Amino acid sequence: MKSFVLALVLLVGTTVLAADPAGEKINKVDATLEIAQLLEKPDFQVKEDTKAEVTIMINDQGELVVLCVDTDNKMVERYIKSRLNYQVLENSLEEGKKYKLPVVITAES
Repeated sequence: MKSFVLALVLLVGTTVLAADPAGEKINKVDATLEIAQLLEKPDFQVKEDTKAEVTIMINDQGELVVLCVDTDNKMVERYIKSRLNYQVLENSLEEGKKYKLPVVITAES
């Protein structure tokens, strides 16, 4: 079984707390971990490590929307979109703001 690895410093390259316009705290680390859980246990295997840069945002209903998956592997692109699109995160991110996260699927030796 291939493992799915996400870098811990994913969203916007920071691990600090940021304030949203309403004054609430947004914890990007917790949101990153939540996204990592959504991407766990892919049901396919890859022959070599596969990287993707994923651009996401939160819509006005609080749902995660995948805007772009930059990868050469169409199977990885479909997998990421199917697992993330329209999920509601408990650890919310700022609505309407774009976030980029690097995703790596590693091939088992």
